[in-house]
Amino acid sequence: MMYKSIFILGRLPAIGRAELESLFGADHIESIGERAVGCDIDPSEIDFARTGSSVRLAKPLTVLHTTKWADVVRYVTAELPRHLDFLPEGKIKLGLSVFGMQISPNNLLRTGLELKKTCKAAGRTARVVPPSEGSELNSAQVLHNQLTGKLGMELLFIHSGNNMWLAQTRGIQDITAYAQRDQNRPKRDAFVGMLPPKLAQTIVNLGTGQLPPHDTNVVLDPFCGTGVVLQEALLMGYGAYGTDLKPRMIDYTRQNLQWLASYGVHGNETLEAGDATTHQWGHPFSAIASETYLGRPLISWPGPDKLHEIIGTCNVIIEKFLNNLASQLPANTRLCLAVPGWHNPNGHIHHLPLLDHLEKMGYNRISFEHAKTEDLVYFRPDQLVARELLVMIKK
Repeated sequence: MMYKSIFILGRLPAIGRAELESLFGADHIESIGERAVGCDIDPSEIDFARTGSSVRLAKPLTVLHTTKWADVVRYVTAELPRHLDFLPEGKIKLGLSVFGMQISPNNLLRTGLELKKTCKAAGRTARVVPPSEGSELNSAQVLHNQLTGKLGMELLFIHSGNNMWLAQTRGIQDITAYAQRDQNRPKRDAFVGMLPPKLAQTIVNLGTGQLPPHDTNVVLDPFCGTGVVLQEALLMGYGAYGTDLKPRMIDYTRQNLQWLASYGVHGNETLEAGDATTHQWGHPFSAIASETYLGRPLISWPGPDKLHEIIGTCNVIIEKFLNNLASQLPANTRLCLAVPGWHNPNGHIHHLPLLDHLEKMGYNRISFEHAKTEDLVYFRPDQLVARELLVMIKK
């Protein structure tokens, strides 16, 4: 495949690969090592702000058939001057990030200073942005130093087998925008869970696949809570249909979507209170994206009997919901549900028993070419209740 774009994936790369496969199709992407994905679509045609599980979008420059750092540096030093001709007058801001192999920060800094000398010899001044730790710049450094701006340049070195891909960052995950729409919305509720907006984006992308963003293509969230999934669906251009057991949550969602509308984001919206295990959804919808009931929050790992009780309660609620939903879904409707998985201190995930009976309930779980189903679990290392992402099609 001839790559026109390269995505750098986040902390859980399998989820990122599944998201990109959902958006573009398996034939249009290809893994480059563990943290990167090549794509045959040009960056100018990609709405990168929509992707929740990728941290960078880059333009490939070349691939080197060597992984020796000295050879890589020699090539970049020789090629850099001709790239400087395309930059406007002014001081260049230069950053370096390496993925898939360990290069010490000191070694990277030495490489950066060598490239700075190369810039000076070409008649240009430059400032090198060193990594704060490890071998890659974080998103805040790229944003703060404007490395995707007119005078910025972040060079990416991506190790894959016996090759090293070189690319230049064109887009960076906007952590400031995520924080603003997570923390500034008027209604938040820690008890029902704090779904990160970027994970909500991924859930919407997995649930909609290649469904065109249009307000007549409506995303249903039957457990809408404070409306994070609906917010992200509206930002993408979809219509939004939210229901929740608690009228208070519907009121919170309404206020949050009104706050979003104050920034010019309007769309086709429907909100109503309803128990997802019995509710009849009377308005049309095209896809489903939702974080379901995750059970009680845990601050310590429960004993076997208590864990069995917690899993059983969640399983009953979600199984009733899926049975109720199945009777109302047209065939081939796509959905993504974040359901609970319990991540014990040994790293084992305790799954919902219903996962073994999805076909009997009327659903086929989607298999991805570029990600294993068992790896689609979102969690932090210290988190006891994980979110397992079920991507399914109604039979």
